[in-house]
Amino acid sequence: MATKKYTVTLPEELAEAIRTEVGPGGFSRYVTHAIERQREQDRLREAVEWWEKEYGEITEDEMIEAEAERREIERMHAGLDHAGKGEPADKPAPSRDAA
Repeated sequence: MATKKYTVTLPEELAEAIRTEVGPGGFSRYVTHAIERQREQDRLREAVEWWEKEYGEITEDEMIEAEAERREIERMHAGLDHAGKGEPADKPAPSRDAA
């Protein structure tokens, strides 16, 4: 990806704290990552707004179910990392909806 210099204004204390944490040469990478993360959050917020406009507000039960699915996916990926063979260490139980 091509890069270009830009001038931005930041609070001095924040900028210096980041420079101290990331060391020489890491500041631009840190700021780039922060901006990319913010853009992801903006796109996700837009997606949720669209979803709720189309299908109604997301319920607490749906949020709980989505969080459980997210945790299961993380668990499966952790198993992949530990197995090192490209396959989950243990397969998840079939979904109740799979019948």
